[in-house]
Amino acid sequence: SPWPASGSAAASPDPRDPMRSISTPDAPKPLGHYSQAVVHAGMVYVSGMLPIDPATMKLVEGGIVAQAERTLKNVEAVLEAAGSDLDRLVSVTIYITDMAYWPQVNEVYARLLGDHRPARAVIPVLPIRHGAFIEIQAIAGVDPDKSRASGEHLA
Repeated sequence: SPWPASGSAAASPDPRDPMRSISTPDAPKPLGHYSQAVVHAGMVYVSGMLPIDPATMKLVEGGIVAQAERTLKNVEAVLEAAGSDLDRLVSVTIYITDMAYWPQVNEVYARLLGDHRPARAVIPVLPIRHGAFIEIQAIAGVDPDKSRASGEHLA
């Protein structure tokens, strides 16, 4: 399990620690005034990720399955840059433009997350930027052993 055993001597994160902005070239570069993620007090808060290929900064082609896969890979890349991974996800919010996509999105999600089942919400929305069908926002715990995350300290 990625979580310390109950009653373990693991140090609690200090909420006075500075926040760190996370940036990785393995996920789409933010096009607005936000960070790919922020780490604070042992948690990583991932901004809404779109199905944008970070190498080309273009929307992936191939429909909802390809978009769901790319979006989750972008989330995973940001988590890894923050010293976390998909197994440490606590909560996931998935925005989709059509609830008819849900079975396909759920299949991709289950395949990539395996047995791990974080809290999750699925919210139908009006069109998403760039014509995307999906956007995913996430919160995860940071693994203290992997907390190699460098980042810009935020005031």
